[in-house]
Amino acid sequence: MPAVVNAAAYQFAALDNLKALRERLVAACREWGLKGTVLVSTEGVNLFVAGGAAEVDRLLALLRGVPGLEGLTAKVSESREQPFSRMLVKIKKEIIAFGVPGIDPVGRPAPRITPRELKRWLDEGRPVTLLDTRNDFEVGLGTFRGAVPIGIEHFRDFPAAADRLPVPDPAVPVVTFCTGGIRCEKAAPYLIGRGFANVFQLDGGILKYFEECGGAHFDGECFVFDKRVGLAAGLDESGHGLCFACQSVLTPEEAADPRTVEGVSCPRCFRSPDEERARALALHRTKLLGVTTPLPGSTPRDNYRPVRVAARHAGLTVAEFFCDVFPHIPAEEWLAQIAAGNVVDATHRPASAAHRVAAGETYFTVEREQVEPDVNGAVEILHEDDALIVVNKPAPLPMHPSGRFHRNTLQWFLREAYAPQMPRPAHRLDANTSGVAVFTRTAAIARLVQPQFERGEVRKEYLARVTGHPPENVFRCDAPIAATAGHLGARVIDAAGAAAATEFEVVARYRDGTALLRVTPLTGRTNQIRVHLWHLGFTIVGDPMYRAGGHLGDVQTLGVGESPMNLHARRLTFAHPLDGRPVAYEAPLPAWAEEPAARDRV
Repeated sequence: MPAVVNAAAYQFAALDNLKALRERLVAACREWGLKGTVLVSTEGVNLFVAGGAAEVDRLLALLRGVPGLEGLTAKVSESREQPFSRMLVKIKKEIIAFGVPGIDPVGRPAPRITPRELKRWLDEGRPVTLLDTRNDFEVGLGTFRGAVPIGIEHFRDFPAAADRLPVPDPAVPVVTFCTGGIRCEKAAPYLIGRGFANVFQLDGGILKYFEECGGAHFDGECFVFDKRVGLAAGLDESGHGLCFACQSVLTPEEAADPRTVEGVSCPRCFRSPDEERARALALHRTKLLGVTTPLPGSTPRDNYRPVRVAARHAGLTVAEFFCDVFPHIPAEEWLAQIAAGNVVDATHRPASAAHRVAAGETYFTVEREQVEPDVNGAVEILHEDDALIVVNKPAPLPMHPSGRFHRNTLQWFLREAYAPQMPRPAHRLDANTSGVAVFTRTAAIARLVQPQFERGEVRKEYLARVTGHPPENVFRCDAPIAATAGHLGARVIDAAGAAAATEFEVVARYRDGTALLRVTPLTGRTNQIRVHLWHLGFTIVGDPMYRAGGHLGDVQTLGVGESPMNLHARRLTFAHPLDGRPVAYEAPLPAWAEEPAARDRV
């Protein structure tokens, strides 16, 4: 099988008509079956291509026919296989990214030293500073003996790194070198401009040195940016590999390691599934802290609240639709809001009061420049996997947007921290309730988890501290709860309401007249635990709504800094959506539920 010819070449020259040149090169490379990269710019051309010998020669001849590129020369080597996977021809601002204006390799080049002259200097032991201008991972594969690496991850960083170098003794020559010479075309003039004297660039770079001088004074191999990875002094392939995930150069043994998966990992960057999960969890915890510090709702912002058109509303005007959906708001107020542009369509354009809506459309009410009440942002991620996010929700913190809260909600926090995913709450927790909260990472997973809550298949365990000492250690409440909300959204006991059942067990009785209960709700009605305890005469400590004596309060959500409501979702057990196995997630105890001192117990 004929060897593949590899050609590397560059030429600085003033070029124009770049689009036409690119089209010619694309067509020619496609016709001749070449692969690699050709960069063209107003400052010249830079290429690495591989293919048949005749076809490579034809490409070089085509380029030498371009005015300014007549002297283009190439460094040529052979490989057993095609080192490139595709052919790219790109128009770039620079043929080698440097980012410093005023560098002119054609008009103001640095002096050059030939490979043979450099070898003679090194053979004679002459004082010389060899400055390796390549990236650190290239230097790691091989460099000249005694060379000084510039210490960069990308050539764009060269100017900043060079600015940190002390100006050397002008009597000692500085020789810059790189793979093929192109980087030194800019690096060496930059050093001269910074006051370095006696600067030379190695003509043709390491590859030209190998071609003319072999491996004398060079330790290791020369890194190249293709599948060959490294070339030995004879320009033969070294057998090294490259991890495209972490850019590490791999020994043949590392390349054969089962942990090496192209584009994914190698022995140097491989992480076990447990390590990968721990890394992802740490990243999301850091992101979540950034989302909640400061609280996103503390800065003014327009809040958009969606309202979807149901089939029964099709054909109504926008004004009629909103009056029907929100009958407690006067029609005059809706007309005023629409006229003010505070009702918009799906594209956020103001809606007309007379426009007729269609089923499935979404409109938004807009609350301008809203600053939301503060909440407790100390959310703790307890567990995450490909399907679920489980957190210890602090209080007060609403689960999802409602009323005065939009951005200062747990749903908003998690969607920001896990973007572009859109985590969805699998169940409800009151804003004033702390503890285990489960979110699903996709809509498909939500369809597997939420029905478990709806069917009553999830075992829930809460802790509640209540006023009073229940006469029995184990008791139950089956009082039905109203299906519709009343005062400030509160629910009450209603003989015609929805069936509800809650089991209670006394954990501790305290001298201050309170008791700690373990609570198991068997149904999932809104505010069920709070309503049942209120009905039984044992109100939850700190509950702002369900007050002693059967009274209802005037506050829904407590403020930050107020004494907390003593209701905590301690544990949830359900079937994992990916494999159906039972899983249980438990939140740490809040301070009010921790094991009390003996003197505090009855």
